[in-house]
Order: sequence, then structure tokens, then C-alpha cells
Amino acid sequence: MPLIEIEEAARRLARAIASDISLYNEDKITQGVKDDNLFEVLEEEIEEGRALYNSRVSPKLYGRNLYERAIVDILVRSKGHVPSKLW
Repeated sequence: MPLIEIEEAARRLARAIASDISLYNEDKITQGVKDDNLFEVLEEEIEEGRALYNSRVSPKLYGRNLYERAIVDILVRSKGHVPSKLW
């Protein structure tokens, strides 16, 4: 399978991976936001997703931080209603 070279396609892949992480780890995400340790709690899942993303996307797109943005948008922003020390 050829690597994704188009930024929009890479963004969609990143968001799909982040959505899967969210879907299968709802309780861990909520608790991680509450305890202000989300990235530690989900470190394994996030790194597994990053490895998948990096295996499918051209290295020239890595510097655009599309995966990291998707993680923040989907895992953090979607939990703005959860009580946290962060906000």
C-alpha cells in the first residue's frame, strides 16, 4: 500500500485513529481528564496509534503534527464537560 502523501488524507487517518482510541477507552479518558494524567493513562494506546499513523503516512507530513492535533481535538476537547483541574 502506498504511503499517504496528501495532507487532508493524513488528517482524516489521524482523526480516525484518535476516534478509535476514544471509542474503546471512554472510561480511561474521562478518568485521565479528571485526574490530569490523560496522556500517561493512554500512553500505550496513543503510541500504538502513532505507530500505525507513521506506517501509513509519508514522513514529509510528520512535522505538521496532524496526529497530535487529532489526539487533542478528539480526546481532550470532547471532554470539556468533565470536571478537571485543567479548566
